[in-house]
Amino acid sequence: MKQIIFYFDFISPYAYLAFERLPQALMGHSYSVSYRPVLFAAMLKHYGQLGPAEIEPKRLWTYRQCLWLAQQQGTPFVFPQNHPFNPLALLRLAYACAGEGALPNRYVCETIFRHAWATGQDAADTQGIASLSKVLAPGLTPSGDAVKAQLKAQTDAAIAQQCFGVPSLVVDDKVFWGQDALPMLRDYLDRSPWFEGPSWQSAAAVGAGTVRRGR
Repeated sequence: MKQIIFYFDFISPYAYLAFERLPQALMGHSYSVSYRPVLFAAMLKHYGQLGPAEIEPKRLWTYRQCLWLAQQQGTPFVFPQNHPFNPLALLRLAYACAGEGALPNRYVCETIFRHAWATGQDAADTQGIASLSKVLAPGLTPSGDAVKAQLKAQTDAAIAQQCFGVPSLVVDDKVFWGQDALPMLRDYLDRSPWFEGPSWQSAAAVGAGTVRRGR
């Protein structure tokens, strides 16, 4: 059985689409998934990048592509009132539901994802998050120090594994990035000989011909 680490941030529509698609994409395989919410903004800061929603033409393309992908894969999808939104409260809620030192289960992640991407409401609205907390984690403190530390630890772990975006799925020593990487992940789980050949490693040998200044 293969162990898959699924790094994601609730802010990402691609992460939501990949989360919903994953069971169908890997149908027939024996695997387990550990769901690990991370702060995408910390990844962007680490690598000195802007998010796709921070570049206006890319933002528009992202939204159109996600709407198309959702209808292609049959996933309920409604944009929140505002995007990007601050995902911290949702990320911390996921870890609060798991308990100290544990990881959230699929039900918790699914409920939070659908709150953000299938209702059309303001995903970061405090009253909406409070209602969500009462359902998922009654009596718990989503903003406690242990929860904050768990989120930071998982984000640092993702960066240490060379994850640069969300969703990132890590299997063995390989990172598969994006909703559109699910067919490639399946090919790896199918034991395709391509992954044992020279192509995977040869990509790392390509030199950078030029580097932009000001980075």
